[in-house]
Amino acid sequence: MVTPDFETQLRSASLRVTRPRLAVLAAVHEHPHADTDTVISLVRTHQPTVSHQAVYDVLRALSDAGLLRRIQPAGSPARYEARVDDNHHHVVCRSCGAISDVPCSVGHAPCLTASVDHGFVIDEAEVVYWGTCPECAKKTSFQ
Repeated sequence: MVTPDFETQLRSASLRVTRPRLAVLAAVHEHPHADTDTVISLVRTHQPTVSHQAVYDVLRALSDAGLLRRIQPAGSPARYEARVDDNHHHVVCRSCGAISDVPCSVGHAPCLTASVDHGFVIDEAEVVYWGTCPECAKKTSFQ
């Protein structure tokens, strides 16, 4: 696996290189689909004094800059991932909330063609598949 150059990514997005930004990028790269509380815990293992608000601000800045993608399946807290170079989708477990990536359904981004676009220039499609993950399915079959 190639190690991302977070400093270059930040500079390319016209963002200052700071320790909290580097730590958040590393945490999300290592733990895709992490929620904010998980990111805070991961960042605090290396920077114990970083505030909740600082992490929230960094997540927002990195998402706004396109370095992270924020997803929020219905009934779930916001999650963050570093996979921003495509228009992939997600499958979510209704039981435990586990999330996995699903490649683009068909064709080129935005992967789906709207039957009516109402004049919008569509550049992204968001699809969430819902179901039961293998671990939760095993638990259910034993009950």
